[in-house]
Amino acid sequence: MLAARLRHGGARIQLGELVIDRIAHRATRAGRALDLLPREYALLLALVEAGGRPIARAALIRDLWGLGFDPGTNRVEVNVSRLRAKLDRGEAWPMLRTVRGRGYCLIAPDAIGA
Repeated sequence: MLAARLRHGGARIQLGELVIDRIAHRATRAGRALDLLPREYALLLALVEAGGRPIARAALIRDLWGLGFDPGTNRVEVNVSRLRAKLDRGEAWPMLRTVRGRGYCLIAPDAIGA
């Protein structure tokens, strides 16, 4: 289970080589700063806190944008795409995964045999 691989150290969360500093609102992967915009940071934090379970698009719209309905835009997809580019760029394996029909999730390296 992903939750067992998450390490919480107060303001710091670590998932493999991904480290999130909740106080500074910063994240690094393998020591490389991700330089996230506020919405990208919130999306990353939501995915980490989901503990490896996929988060549906509707849940992201509700939780990150505060909307109880789908506005019919691609804002979720755009933010996921931007986060994926920053998080997975230059890495041997992608952490941010799309689970068809279920949503988006973060996968730890040992969960995929890396």
